[in-house]
Amino acid sequence: MKTKILVVDDESDLQILIKQKFRKQIREEKYEFIFAENGRQALEMMDANSDISLVLSDINMPEMDGLTLLVKISESNPLIKVVMVSAYGDMDNIRTAMNRGAFDFVCKPVNFDDLETTMEKTIKHIDQIRQTFDAIRENNILKMYVDDSVLNFMSRQEFENSLISNELITASVVFMDICGFTAISEKEKPDVVVRLINKYFDIMVKGIIAQNGIIDKFMGDAVMAIFKGEYHLDRAIEASLTVREEIDKIIEPIAGQSEFVPKVAIGIKSGEMVSGNIGSVTLKRLDYTVIGDTVNTAQRLQSVAKASQIIISEDDYQIIKDSFVCKEKGSVSLKNKAGEVKIYEVIN
Repeated sequence: MKTKILVVDDESDLQILIKQKFRKQIREEKYEFIFAENGRQALEMMDANSDISLVLSDINMPEMDGLTLLVKISESNPLIKVVMVSAYGDMDNIRTAMNRGAFDFVCKPVNFDDLETTMEKTIKHIDQIRQTFDAIRENNILKMYVDDSVLNFMSRQEFENSLISNELITASVVFMDICGFTAISEKEKPDVVVRLINKYFDIMVKGIIAQNGIIDKFMGDAVMAIFKGEYHLDRAIEASLTVREEIDKIIEPIAGQSEFVPKVAIGIKSGEMVSGNIGSVTLKRLDYTVIGDTVNTAQRLQSVAKASQIIISEDDYQIIKDSFVCKEKGSVSLKNKAGEVKIYEVIN
Protein backbone atom coordinates (compact mmCIF):
# COMPACT_ATOMS: atom_id res chain seq x y z
CA MET A 1 0.00 0.00 0.00
CA LYS A 2 1.40 3.38 -1.04
CA THR A 3 2.07 5.92 1.72
CA LYS A 4 1.49 9.57 0.88
CA ILE A 5 4.03 11.83 2.56
CA LEU A 6 3.88 15.64 2.76
CA VAL A 7 7.29 17.38 2.90
CA VAL A 8 7.12 20.93 4.29
CA ASP A 9 10.31 22.93 3.70
CA ASP A 10 11.17 26.22 2.00
CA GLU A 11 14.48 24.82 0.70
CA SER A 12 13.98 23.59 -2.87
CA ASP A 13 17.20 21.55 -2.62
CA LEU A 14 15.56 19.22 -0.11
CA GLN A 15 12.74 18.44 -2.55
CA ILE A 16 15.30 17.47 -5.21
CA LEU A 17 17.30 15.34 -2.77
CA ILE A 18 14.21 13.47 -1.54
CA LYS A 19 13.10 12.71 -5.09
CA GLN A 20 16.60 11.43 -5.87
CA LYS A 21 17.19 9.43 -2.69
CA PHE A 22 13.75 7.78 -2.74
CA ARG A 23 13.40 7.34 -6.52
CA LYS A 24 13.29 3.54 -6.20
CA GLN A 25 10.49 3.66 -3.61
CA ILE A 26 8.62 6.25 -5.69
CA ARG A 27 8.96 4.10 -8.82
CA GLU A 28 7.72 1.04 -6.91
CA GLU A 29 4.80 3.14 -5.56
CA LYS A 30 5.84 2.54 -1.97
CA TYR A 31 5.95 6.28 -1.27
CA GLU A 32 4.28 9.27 -2.88
CA PHE A 33 5.73 12.67 -1.96
CA ILE A 34 3.99 16.03 -2.20
CA PHE A 35 5.62 19.30 -1.21
CA ALA A 36 4.77 22.59 0.48
CA GLU A 37 7.00 25.58 1.17
CA ASN A 38 5.52 26.57 4.53
CA GLY A 39 2.92 25.67 7.12
CA ARG A 40 0.10 27.58 5.44
CA GLN A 41 0.61 25.75 2.15
CA ALA A 42 0.90 22.49 4.05
CA LEU A 43 -2.56 22.93 5.58
CA GLU A 44 -3.98 23.64 2.10
CA MET A 45 -2.28 20.49 0.79
CA MET A 46 -3.74 18.45 3.64
CA ASP A 47 -7.23 19.76 2.90
CA ALA A 48 -6.81 18.67 -0.72
CA ASN A 49 -5.19 15.31 0.10
CA SER A 50 -7.09 13.51 2.84
CA ASP A 51 -4.93 10.40 2.44
CA ILE A 52 -1.72 11.99 3.74
CA SER A 53 -0.30 9.75 6.47
CA LEU A 54 3.04 11.32 7.33
CA VAL A 55 4.41 14.87 7.41
CA LEU A 56 8.12 15.76 7.31
CA SER A 57 8.40 19.38 8.40
CA ASP A 58 11.13 21.96 8.87
CA ILE A 59 10.88 24.40 11.80
CA ASN A 60 12.07 27.74 10.41
CA MET A 61 9.78 28.71 7.48
CA PRO A 62 8.02 31.90 6.29
CA GLU A 63 4.30 32.61 6.86
CA MET A 64 3.82 29.67 9.25
CA ASP A 65 6.66 27.87 11.02
CA GLY A 66 6.83 24.14 11.66
CA LEU A 67 6.04 24.26 15.37
CA THR A 68 2.80 26.18 14.71
CA LEU A 69 1.92 23.72 11.94
CA LEU A 70 2.55 20.87 14.35
CA VAL A 71 -0.04 22.21 16.81
CA LYS A 72 -2.63 22.67 14.05
CA ILE A 73 -2.10 19.12 12.76
CA SER A 74 -2.35 17.68 16.27
CA GLU A 75 -5.64 19.53 16.80
CA SER A 76 -7.23 18.78 13.42
CA ASN A 77 -5.99 15.28 12.62
CA PRO A 78 -4.12 13.45 15.39
CA LEU A 79 -3.83 10.31 13.22
CA ILE A 80 -1.32 12.10 10.98
CA LYS A 81 2.18 11.76 12.42
CA VAL A 82 4.78 14.51 12.06
CA VAL A 83 8.56 14.06 11.96
CA MET A 84 10.48 17.31 12.33
CA VAL A 85 13.45 17.65 9.97
CA SER A 86 15.43 20.71 10.99
CA ALA A 87 18.86 22.21 11.53
CA TYR A 88 17.52 23.63 14.81
CA GLY A 89 18.33 20.43 16.68
CA ASP A 90 19.00 21.93 20.10
CA MET A 91 17.28 20.34 23.07
CA ASP A 92 14.82 23.24 23.52
CA ASN A 93 13.46 22.84 19.99
CA ILE A 94 13.38 19.05 20.26
CA ARG A 95 11.50 19.21 23.57
CA THR A 96 9.07 21.82 22.22
CA ALA A 97 8.39 19.72 19.13
CA MET A 98 7.85 16.53 21.10
CA ASN A 99 5.57 18.27 23.61
CA ARG A 100 3.48 19.61 20.73
CA GLY A 101 2.97 16.14 19.30
CA ALA A 102 5.94 15.40 17.01
CA PHE A 103 6.53 11.68 16.58
CA ASP A 104 10.29 12.05 16.02
CA PHE A 105 13.03 14.53 15.17
CA VAL A 106 15.73 14.30 12.46
CA CYS A 107 18.54 16.87 12.37
CA LYS A 108 19.95 18.55 9.29
CA PRO A 109 22.13 17.94 7.37
CA VAL A 110 19.92 14.96 6.70
CA ASN A 111 21.30 11.44 6.92
CA PHE A 112 18.92 9.80 4.46
CA ASP A 113 19.49 6.30 5.82
CA ASP A 114 18.43 7.57 9.24
CA LEU A 115 15.51 9.45 7.70
CA GLU A 116 14.26 6.34 5.90
CA THR A 117 14.53 4.26 9.07
CA THR A 118 12.57 6.93 10.95
CA MET A 119 9.95 7.05 8.21
CA GLU A 120 9.52 3.26 8.20
CA LYS A 121 9.18 3.23 11.99
CA THR A 122 6.60 6.02 11.88
CA ILE A 123 4.59 4.41 9.06
CA LYS A 124 4.54 1.11 10.97
CA HIS A 125 3.17 2.98 14.00
CA ILE A 126 0.52 4.68 11.84
CA ASP A 127 -0.54 1.31 10.39
CA GLN A 128 -0.86 -0.17 13.88
CA ILE A 129 -3.03 2.73 15.03
CA ARG A 130 -5.26 2.35 11.98
CA GLN A 131 -5.61 -1.39 12.54
CA THR A 132 -6.63 -0.76 16.13
CA PHE A 133 -9.15 1.90 15.14
CA ASP A 134 -10.58 -0.49 12.56
CA ALA A 135 -10.88 -3.17 15.23
CA ILE A 136 -12.52 -0.76 17.66
CA ARG A 137 -14.86 0.44 14.93
CA GLU A 138 -15.84 -3.13 14.10
CA ASN A 139 -15.81 -4.70 17.53
CA ASN A 140 -16.95 -1.96 19.86
CA ILE A 141 -18.25 1.39 18.75
CA LEU A 142 -20.45 0.45 15.81
CA LYS A 143 -22.01 -2.47 17.63
CA MET A 144 -22.72 -0.68 20.90
CA TYR A 145 -25.41 1.65 19.58
CA VAL A 146 -28.03 0.37 17.16
CA ASP A 147 -29.21 3.67 15.76
CA ASP A 148 -29.03 5.76 12.58
CA SER A 149 -25.53 7.06 13.29
CA VAL A 150 -24.24 3.49 13.23
CA LEU A 151 -26.19 2.51 10.14
CA ASN A 152 -24.51 5.33 8.22
CA PHE A 153 -21.28 3.32 8.50
CA MET A 154 -22.50 -0.14 7.63
CA SER A 155 -25.48 -1.71 5.89
CA ARG A 156 -28.49 -2.76 7.92
CA GLN A 157 -28.18 -6.37 6.79
CA GLU A 158 -24.49 -6.48 7.76
CA PHE A 159 -25.30 -5.05 11.16
CA GLU A 160 -28.17 -7.44 11.79
CA ASN A 161 -25.95 -10.38 10.88
CA SER A 162 -23.27 -9.11 13.24
CA LEU A 163 -25.71 -9.13 16.15
CA ILE A 164 -25.94 -12.91 16.13
CA SER A 165 -22.34 -13.67 15.13
CA ASN A 166 -20.13 -15.38 17.67
CA GLU A 167 -17.17 -17.71 17.63
CA LEU A 168 -14.80 -19.68 19.81
CA ILE A 169 -11.30 -18.23 19.58
CA THR A 170 -7.91 -18.87 21.15
CA ALA A 171 -6.28 -15.67 22.34
CA SER A 172 -4.66 -13.93 25.31
CA VAL A 173 -6.45 -11.54 27.66
CA VAL A 174 -4.64 -8.89 29.68
CA PHE A 175 -5.98 -6.90 32.62
CA MET A 176 -3.93 -3.84 33.65
CA ASP A 177 -4.91 -2.03 36.85
CA ILE A 178 -3.44 1.21 38.22
CA CYS A 179 -2.52 0.48 41.82
CA GLY A 180 -3.68 2.93 44.48
CA PHE A 181 -5.58 5.16 42.10
CA THR A 182 -8.87 4.79 43.95
CA ALA A 183 -7.40 6.68 46.90
CA ILE A 184 -6.25 9.47 44.58
CA SER A 185 -9.67 9.71 42.94
CA GLU A 186 -11.33 10.10 46.34
CA LYS A 187 -9.09 12.99 47.41
CA GLU A 188 -8.26 14.98 44.29
CA LYS A 189 -10.32 17.36 42.18
CA PRO A 190 -12.19 15.74 39.28
CA ASP A 191 -10.09 17.48 36.61
CA VAL A 192 -6.88 16.19 38.22
CA VAL A 193 -8.29 12.66 38.41
CA VAL A 194 -9.39 12.68 34.77
CA ARG A 195 -6.09 14.14 33.56
CA LEU A 196 -4.07 11.51 35.40
CA ILE A 197 -6.20 8.50 34.46
CA ASN A 198 -6.23 9.53 30.80
CA LYS A 199 -2.46 9.98 30.86
CA TYR A 200 -1.93 6.48 32.29
CA PHE A 201 -4.51 4.94 29.95
CA ASP A 202 -2.77 6.52 26.97
CA ILE A 203 0.52 4.88 27.97
CA MET A 204 -1.24 1.52 28.28
CA VAL A 205 -2.98 1.90 24.94
CA LYS A 206 0.26 2.76 23.14
CA GLY A 207 1.97 -0.31 24.59
CA ILE A 208 -0.95 -2.54 23.61
CA ILE A 209 -1.26 -1.11 20.10
CA ALA A 210 2.48 -1.56 19.49
CA GLN A 211 1.97 -5.33 19.86
CA ASN A 212 -1.20 -5.39 17.73
CA GLY A 213 -3.46 -5.81 20.74
CA ILE A 214 -7.08 -4.69 20.81
CA ILE A 215 -8.48 -2.51 23.59
CA ASP A 216 -11.62 -4.32 24.70
CA LYS A 217 -12.77 -1.90 27.39
CA PHE A 218 -11.84 0.55 30.13
CA MET A 219 -13.16 -0.42 33.55
CA GLY A 220 -12.67 2.17 36.28
CA ASP A 221 -8.90 2.44 36.58
CA ALA A 222 -8.22 -0.77 34.63
CA VAL A 223 -7.84 -1.73 30.98
CA MET A 224 -8.83 -5.03 29.37
CA ALA A 225 -7.04 -5.96 26.15
CA ILE A 226 -7.14 -8.92 23.77
CA PHE A 227 -4.30 -10.33 21.69
CA LYS A 228 -5.17 -12.59 18.77
CA GLY A 229 -3.17 -14.32 16.06
CA GLU A 230 0.35 -15.68 16.04
CA TYR A 231 2.35 -15.54 19.27
CA HIS A 232 -0.55 -13.81 21.01
CA LEU A 233 0.75 -14.72 24.49
CA ASP A 234 4.27 -13.47 23.72
CA ARG A 235 2.87 -10.20 22.39
CA ALA A 236 0.62 -9.78 25.41
CA ILE A 237 3.64 -10.15 27.70
CA GLU A 238 5.79 -7.81 25.59
CA ALA A 239 3.06 -5.15 25.77
CA SER A 240 2.76 -5.61 29.53
CA LEU A 241 6.51 -5.27 30.05
CA THR A 242 6.54 -2.05 28.01
CA VAL A 243 3.59 -0.59 29.91
CA ARG A 244 5.13 -1.47 33.27
CA GLU A 245 8.43 0.14 32.28
CA GLU A 246 6.77 3.35 31.08
CA ILE A 247 4.46 3.67 34.08
CA ASP A 248 7.36 3.03 36.49
CA LYS A 249 9.13 6.10 35.09
CA ILE A 250 6.37 8.48 36.23
CA ILE A 251 6.50 10.59 39.38
CA GLU A 252 3.49 12.89 39.68
CA PRO A 253 3.37 16.03 41.82
CA ILE A 254 0.00 15.87 43.60
CA ALA A 255 -1.35 18.20 46.27
CA GLY A 256 -0.93 16.80 49.77
CA GLN A 257 1.77 14.35 48.71
CA SER A 258 5.44 14.87 48.07
CA GLU A 259 5.04 12.64 45.04
CA PHE A 260 2.74 9.99 43.63
CA VAL A 261 4.40 7.07 41.90
CA PRO A 262 1.83 5.15 39.83
CA LYS A 263 2.27 1.40 39.40
CA VAL A 264 0.41 -1.24 37.44
CA ALA A 265 -0.68 -4.72 38.48
CA ILE A 266 -1.16 -7.00 35.48
CA GLY A 267 -2.77 -10.40 34.97
CA ILE A 268 -2.51 -12.40 31.74
CA LYS A 269 -4.20 -15.63 30.64
CA SER A 270 -4.29 -17.37 27.28
CA GLY A 271 -6.77 -19.96 26.11
CA GLU A 272 -10.16 -20.46 24.48
CA MET A 273 -12.92 -17.91 24.90
CA VAL A 274 -16.23 -16.99 23.31
CA SER A 275 -16.14 -13.89 21.14
CA GLY A 276 -19.44 -12.23 20.29
CA ASN A 277 -21.99 -9.48 20.91
CA ILE A 278 -22.89 -9.29 24.59
CA GLY A 279 -25.48 -6.91 26.00
CA SER A 280 -29.12 -5.95 25.74
CA VAL A 281 -31.07 -5.78 22.51
CA THR A 282 -33.88 -4.03 24.42
CA LEU A 283 -31.52 -1.20 25.38
CA LYS A 284 -30.00 -1.28 21.88
CA ARG A 285 -26.60 -1.57 23.49
CA LEU A 286 -24.28 -4.41 22.63
CA ASP A 287 -20.58 -4.83 23.27
CA TYR A 288 -18.48 -7.03 20.99
CA THR A 289 -16.26 -8.68 23.57
CA VAL A 290 -14.95 -11.99 24.90
CA ILE A 291 -16.23 -14.05 27.81
CA GLY A 292 -15.36 -17.33 29.48
CA ASP A 293 -13.11 -18.92 32.03
CA THR A 294 -9.93 -17.60 30.38
CA VAL A 295 -11.16 -14.02 30.73
CA ASN A 296 -12.25 -14.54 34.34
CA THR A 297 -8.92 -16.12 35.22
CA ALA A 298 -6.95 -13.23 33.71
CA GLN A 299 -8.89 -10.77 35.86
CA ARG A 300 -8.35 -12.86 39.00
CA LEU A 301 -4.63 -13.16 38.27
CA GLN A 302 -4.54 -9.38 38.07
CA SER A 303 -6.29 -9.15 41.43
CA VAL A 304 -3.48 -11.11 43.13
CA ALA A 305 -0.73 -9.17 41.35
CA LYS A 306 1.06 -6.55 43.43
CA ALA A 307 2.43 -3.22 42.23
CA SER A 308 4.64 -3.62 39.12
CA GLN A 309 3.93 -7.35 38.93
CA ILE A 310 2.90 -9.25 35.80
CA ILE A 311 1.29 -12.54 36.86
CA ILE A 312 0.63 -15.58 34.68
CA SER A 313 -0.53 -19.14 35.33
CA GLU A 314 1.65 -22.25 35.27
CA ASP A 315 0.32 -23.51 31.93
CA ASP A 316 1.15 -20.19 30.27
CA TYR A 317 4.56 -20.22 31.94
CA GLN A 318 5.29 -23.54 30.25
CA ILE A 319 4.56 -21.93 26.88
CA ILE A 320 6.82 -18.88 27.28
CA LYS A 321 9.49 -20.00 29.74
CA ASP A 322 12.18 -20.16 27.04
CA SER A 323 11.49 -16.58 25.94
CA PHE A 324 10.97 -14.69 29.20
CA VAL A 325 12.56 -14.67 32.64
CA CYS A 326 9.92 -15.67 35.21
CA LYS A 327 9.88 -16.34 38.94
CA GLU A 328 7.62 -18.81 40.71
CA LYS A 329 5.42 -17.06 43.28
CA GLY A 330 3.80 -20.07 44.87
CA SER A 331 0.14 -21.04 44.79
CA VAL A 332 -2.93 -18.88 45.36
CA SER A 333 -6.66 -19.42 45.67
CA LEU A 334 -8.69 -17.93 42.85
CA LYS A 335 -12.44 -17.45 42.94
CA ASN A 336 -14.39 -20.38 41.45
CA LYS A 337 -11.24 -22.44 41.04
CA ALA A 338 -11.04 -25.82 42.70
CA GLY A 339 -7.76 -25.97 44.58
CA GLU A 340 -4.90 -23.55 44.48
CA VAL A 341 -3.30 -22.29 41.28
CA LYS A 342 0.47 -22.01 40.86
CA ILE A 343 1.45 -18.59 39.53
CA TYR A 344 4.57 -17.00 38.07
CA GLU A 345 5.77 -13.43 37.85
CA VAL A 346 7.22 -12.27 34.54
CA ILE A 347 10.45 -10.41 35.33
CA ASN A 348 11.76 -9.46 31.86
